[in-house]
Amino acid sequence: MPTDDSSTFATSWYSAFESPANHTREQRHRAFVRLWRAFMRARLVVAMVLLALQVFLLVSGGNGSVWITGLTSVYLLTCALLALYWPPAEHGRAPAVQWLLTIGVDIAVFALMQHFDASSINFTPLFALPVLLGSILGPLVLGLGTAAAVTLLMLADAWFGAPVAGQLDAARFLQAGLAGTGFFIVAVLANQLAIRLAREEAVSASNQAAARAQAAVNEVIIESLGLGVLVIDPHGVVRNANPAARAMLMGEGFPAGAKLLLSARPSWSHLASLVQESFAVDAALETETTIEHPDRPSQRLHARTKLTPVMGERGSLCVLFLEDLREVEARVRTEKLASMGRMSAAVAHEIRNPLSAITQANALLDEEVREPGQKRLTHMIEQNAQRLSRIVDDILNVARPQPSRADGQVPALPLDTALRRITGEWMRQNQVAQALGVHLHSSNGQVAFDPEHLRRLLVNLLDNALRHASGKPASIRVITQPSGGGSHLRISVWSDGGPLEASVHKHLFEPFFSSESRSSGLGLYICRELCERYGAQIGYQRSRLDQREGNEFYVLIPAVRGTAAPPAREAGHQHSLSYPSQPPGEERTIVDPLRSGRPPLAAG
Repeated sequence: MPTDDSSTFATSWYSAFESPANHTREQRHRAFVRLWRAFMRARLVVAMVLLALQVFLLVSGGNGSVWITGLTSVYLLTCALLALYWPPAEHGRAPAVQWLLTIGVDIAVFALMQHFDASSINFTPLFALPVLLGSILGPLVLGLGTAAAVTLLMLADAWFGAPVAGQLDAARFLQAGLAGTGFFIVAVLANQLAIRLAREEAVSASNQAAARAQAAVNEVIIESLGLGVLVIDPHGVVRNANPAARAMLMGEGFPAGAKLLLSARPSWSHLASLVQESFAVDAALETETTIEHPDRPSQRLHARTKLTPVMGERGSLCVLFLEDLREVEARVRTEKLASMGRMSAAVAHEIRNPLSAITQANALLDEEVREPGQKRLTHMIEQNAQRLSRIVDDILNVARPQPSRADGQVPALPLDTALRRITGEWMRQNQVAQALGVHLHSSNGQVAFDPEHLRRLLVNLLDNALRHASGKPASIRVITQPSGGGSHLRISVWSDGGPLEASVHKHLFEPFFSSESRSSGLGLYICRELCERYGAQIGYQRSRLDQREGNEFYVLIPAVRGTAAPPAREAGHQHSLSYPSQPPGEERTIVDPLRSGRPPLAAG
C-alpha cells in the first residue's frame, strides 16, 4: 500500500475543511484489512486442498506420506488461527512475527512438500501466494525478499535433488532459475499495481467526498431559495421541488414527501402545458400565470422552463422556475422608492422654510381672529402644518446618517417612569383611556435611551396599534418586564388587530412601505433606526393575551447594569402572553434571542 501523498488528492473548495492525511490513512487501513482477509481466506483454501490431496493419496494407496499429511494439518490449523485471532497490521507497523507466520510458514511448508513429496505433483506454483502476499500487503523490499527466498529454495532443491552427488541437473536448475525470475517479475508488477490502484482509490474517494459536499451545498442553496424550483419528467411528474415551490403550489400545509403531478389540479394546467410545450419544442419557455387557491388569495407567478441535457435512456428533465410577481414588483418598488427617498430628502429640506413661514403666519392670524369659525380654520391649519412638519422631520432623519448612542454617553432613564408619562400623554391626547392598558414590571430598570427618542418610539408603536385595534376595552396593552435574566428590558405593545398580510409582513420595517395611503411608511422604519442607535432590537410576532390573539411589537433594550429587577412572579393579577405554533417566517420578523422557549409574559 502507498504512503501518504497529498498530490493524489484532487483540489476542491473543500480541501481546507478536509484532513487528507487522516482520510488517506483510514482508507488505506480499510483496504489493507480487506486484502489481508482475502489472502487469509486464500491460504485456508490452499491448506484445505493440500490436506484433502494428501488424505486422498493415503486412502487410495498412492504415494501419500503420513508426516506430510500431518504437516498440511498443522499448516491448516496455523492458517485458521491466524485468520481468526491475529488482527492485521499495516506493513509499516507490522511485527516481524506476523510475516513469519504468514510468508515464512507458507514458504517453509511449500518447500518441504516440494522436496519430500514422493508423488509427481509439482508444488512450485504455490510459491506465488507468499510472493503476492509480500508484494501487495508489504513494501517492495518484502516482496523482492520473498521472491529471492523462494528462488534460493528452488535452486537448493535442484542441487540436493541431483541423482549423483556433485552432478548438476541442468534442466532442473534452468527450471528453478526461470521460475525464480518469474516470481521477481510478479513481485515488482504486483507491488506497482497495488500502489497505482491505491492512488486511484484515494483520488476517487477524495472526488466522491468533494461531490457529496458539493451536492449538500447545492441542496442547502436550493432549499433556502425564495425562487421556486421544480424538476419535472416528460410525464408531468414532479421529481423534486424545493419548499418555496411547494408553498407556491400547495401553501404551507402541504404533506411531507407528497408526490406532485401538474395535471392533478386545474389551477396547475397552465404550468403543465408550459412544461409539455417546452419538451415538444426542446427549448426554454416562460410565461405569467395565476394559481388559484381555495383557502387563500390567488397568486400571480412568473414561470420559466429550462431543459437538462439528455442523460442516456432516461432522457431529459425540465426544471421549472417559479417566481412570485409580487416579490418582483416589490424589488422594483424598493429601487424606485430608494431613488424617491433621496429626492424626497432634498424636497423636504426645501419645504421646511415655507412651512415655518406658514406656521408663523397662522400663529399671528390666530391672535387676531375672534370668531369660532375662524378659530377652527386656524386650528386646522396648525394641525396640518404640524403633521407636515413631522413628515419632513421623519424624511430628514431617515436621509441623514445617525451615529450609535449605545456608548455610555446617554444618562440612565427609568423605563417605567418614562413609559408611564408617555402613555399618559398619549392616552389623553387620543382619548383612549378605556382601550389602553399599561402593565409595568420593571420598577427599578433603567435604560440608556434619549427620552425624546423613547417617546417617538413608543408613540409610533401606539399610533400603529391604535389604527388596527378594535377599540374595545384593553384592546391595546403596553407591558414592560426584564428579559434575558435581567440583562435587557422588554417593552411590548400589543393590540387585538387581525393578522398582517404576508406582503405587508415581509416589508414591515422597510422605509416608504405602508398599507395605508395616508401614511408616509416611515413610522416602523424610524422605530428600527432609533432602536439600532441605542443597541436595542425591535421585532414583531403574533401572540395571544387573555385568550385573544393580536399583534405584538416588542423592543429589547439593554438595561443599565445593576438596575433591572428580577422577573415578576406575582400570583395575583397576571396575564399570560402566549404564541401560536406557526412557521417562523409567518409569525415574527425578528426572533427575540433572549427568550428561550417563549415563556409567559407577566402583564398584571
